[in-house]
Amino acid sequence: MASQETFKEHSVAEFFKKNKQMLGFSGKIRSLTTIVHEYVTNSFDACEEAGILPEIEMEMKETGKDRYLLKVKDNGPGIPKKHLGKALGMMLAGTKFHRYIQQRGQQGIGAAGCTMYSLLTTGKPVYAESGNGKEIIKCNISVDFKTNKPVLTNIIEEPSDFRGLVVEAEFGDVKFEKSNYGVIEYLRRSALVNPHAKIRFTDPSGEAIVFPRSTEEIPPKPVEVQPHPLGITAHDLLDLSKAESEYSRLSSFLQARFSRVSLAKVNELKDMLPEINFNKNPKNLSWEECEMLVQKFKDIKWISPSADGIIPIGKDLIEKSFVNVLNPEIVVVSERKPKIYKGGIPFVVEAGIAYGGGIASAGKKGEVMRFANRAPLLFDAGGCAITETVKSVDWKRYNLKNFDEEPIVVLVNISSVHIPYVTAGKQAIAGIEEVSDEIKNAVMEASRKVQVYISGKRKKKEAETKRKVIRRYVNQLSSDLAELAETDDEEKLKEKLSEMVENRYT
Repeated sequence: MASQETFKEHSVAEFFKKNKQMLGFSGKIRSLTTIVHEYVTNSFDACEEAGILPEIEMEMKETGKDRYLLKVKDNGPGIPKKHLGKALGMMLAGTKFHRYIQQRGQQGIGAAGCTMYSLLTTGKPVYAESGNGKEIIKCNISVDFKTNKPVLTNIIEEPSDFRGLVVEAEFGDVKFEKSNYGVIEYLRRSALVNPHAKIRFTDPSGEAIVFPRSTEEIPPKPVEVQPHPLGITAHDLLDLSKAESEYSRLSSFLQARFSRVSLAKVNELKDMLPEINFNKNPKNLSWEECEMLVQKFKDIKWISPSADGIIPIGKDLIEKSFVNVLNPEIVVVSERKPKIYKGGIPFVVEAGIAYGGGIASAGKKGEVMRFANRAPLLFDAGGCAITETVKSVDWKRYNLKNFDEEPIVVLVNISSVHIPYVTAGKQAIAGIEEVSDEIKNAVMEASRKVQVYISGKRKKKEAETKRKVIRRYVNQLSSDLAELAETDDEEKLKEKLSEMVENRYT
């Protein structure tokens, strides 16, 4: 065993400094896309929470070999001075991790991780401007890795009518590339599922690409919800009970701190667990009592979790986006009801399938587009539950002989107050049974309608082929029949035979 002298405490910032790949900073192309992802999702979240239609301007300039200066500007509410440093320069600080509310970011790491990466690869701090429409604060932001504290320098505060956030940072060991894993593809997919946003990107060559807003409708604002009793573990319940300060009775605590727990449900639990005193202070719950409660939660018929805290993309928007971007023959969208996974966390799965048409002409085959809370997932597809589940579907049952060779695009979006990512890099969904089952059910539900379309199309094609073949013989047959019947009505016979063929194969 190591001596006491070798033990040291390390901050979370030092941990991620040594393990930056866990945040998605691995590979030059991926690192740059990760940086754009973090800034874009933060801007989306801030604008939507403030009820503002997002407008994001990004400009990228090459400053050296594998080195770029990135400027991102949004029209959001800005970040107050007291939170600016923490938002951009402190790991695990923010408004997201501790709340049961849907947002694209959730750990409070992303933007601070970008600041860290700028420091590690160029030695330069991040420059930020934050305005609320009345005043603006401008400063440089660094990270003190030993303490995980933000360091603000060159602070300027002055009156200004600017509202929004500007972040400018230089990054090394990154690469801009127009590929399926690059910045432009990430922004294209972001625009696909966020049609209420306007995005303008100027690439290092000076070429401007605009993804225009296609709807003026801001997605409904999600509300914070309580965890659902199903999926809660004994440890979760014990933690919540020990932290309770407002309610002094277990019965009141359960009704207030959990979704769908009514007085009637508490009474059911009382009948099932006479050995537990429901008038006791929840702080006094034992591990054994928590285990008993969690076990009995499973025996009660609960109402489905509230979807108030979850805002999926929506059937209409997915269909419109598919038509606008891919122009397929058919689009089918499946929307599932809210479900929960361990921890009492509600989630909703949407699956859209686009087939044929513009997909075939674009040369796309067997493509899976993954999203989480409207944010594209471009990397780690092989280790993602979405990819694994879609690939596991028996596509032959749906008249698709070889998924990888078919002109088909499958879109899957998971919306939740807490996405079960595999790593802090937020690019792959963990294979949690409840989540994987819902993905499969959603994809299969949509696939059945695609199957009907393909079957109908195939039957129509077969009928058309038979009609053409048989019509070749109508002239000869009508002539022969007229001769056998010793009649001059050959034209009448031809007309009648043609009518019979059309009726049979139309």
